[in-house]
Amino acid sequence: MTLCGLRLLRRRLTRRGRRVAAIVDAADLEQLLADAEDPADLRAAQAARAELAEPGVSTVPWEQVAADLGLV
Repeated sequence: MTLCGLRLLRRRLTRRGRRVAAIVDAADLEQLLADAEDPADLRAAQAARAELAEPGVSTVPWEQVAADLGLV
């Protein structure tokens, strides 16, 4: 494996010329994860709303879920 510098706190590991891993600053990683989660969360919320709009679909009150799980 070789280590190729991209920036001071960012490195990539390659094997046979292909990128196989990256080393990034922890703060950069947090921002990358947050940026990736936002669109995924939005898509999941939109899918849940669409499912609730379908005929015959109902919700379960939290109190019932908690009771079924033995949380109350």
